[in-house]
Amino acid sequence: MAGYPDSATSVGLTCSNGVVLASEKRVTWGDIVLSRRGKKVFKITDRIGVACAGLVSDMQVLARRLEAISNIYFMEEKKPISVRTVAKIMANILFDVRMYPLLTQTIVGGIDKDGPAIYVLDPLGSILREKYAAVGSGSYIAFGTLERFYKDGLSIDEGREIAIRSIRAAAKRDVGSGEGIDVMTITNEGINIESIEEMK
Repeated sequence: MAGYPDSATSVGLTCSNGVVLASEKRVTWGDIVLSRRGKKVFKITDRIGVACAGLVSDMQVLARRLEAISNIYFMEEKKPISVRTVAKIMANILFDVRMYPLLTQTIVGGIDKDGPAIYVLDPLGSILREKYAAVGSGSYIAFGTLERFYKDGLSIDEGREIAIRSIRAAAKRDVGSGEGIDVMTITNEGINIESIEEMK
């Protein structure tokens, strides 16, 4: 297979008042940089998003399916879908196609009536709830920063800074990561997506 299925670094962490998801923007094919403006953070609902690492086409397919299913759920049930339900639906989709898997590692994050939550999924649909997580080729480096600075009760602004710092640390040492950062913050007020164009 050409390319590296896990090239990228994406992180997620829960805060006292929301969730932060972040990813760098480099898109690679083997050892070639195809794009410096790839999108790996996706909005699913007004309170839920996903951050991915892997093949961009597979990320896009999965995000579109989740968004459509979440909209149908809202129309049928007359209430917002929960973070856990979105993660379970994603796990089922990934497991159903396990013979020809979507090559993406994913963090589902958001806030609902039960509070902030993130879930981590592998390409076969395994699902784990965590307080913070990193996926992709730079995840080992990003985890070092997350484990050093994460603590319970972080504000959304503190979580944002830790997410940015962890992505920057990974980009310095991982050839599959770099070029800038997309940061999604999710609170009860909704979703904000910020793009940081230059690595520092």
